[in-house]
Amino acid sequence: MTTQTDSTAPTESATTATTDPTAPSPRALRVLALCGFPLLAACLVVTAVLGLTDAIEGDGVGGGFLTAGFWSLVLGAVAGAAALAVPRRALVAAQYALAFAGPLLAALD
Repeated sequence: MTTQTDSTAPTESATTATTDPTAPSPRALRVLALCGFPLLAACLVVTAVLGLTDAIEGDGVGGGFLTAGFWSLVLGAVAGAAALAVPRRALVAAQYALAFAGPLLAALD
């Protein structure tokens, strides 16, 4: 005795694995990425102020951490632009993490 299976019925793993109901929409990710650019600008100002303060009070030479802080902001802007084009959660998270890493690295110098 054989049982026939209905080939038109979707399997359970195919329907549950494709979408996550708690994931943010692409529009929300684009808005978050767009809001990250003013944050990057503010962090750029803070990083520049920390660099100038170190130049005046310190030895007058910017160190490697200050350079890494500015590069972190550049990479954050690239991640934000990529998140606008292709909205991914990881790109938006990288944009915000790199924005906060800029002043932190400049403060370590």
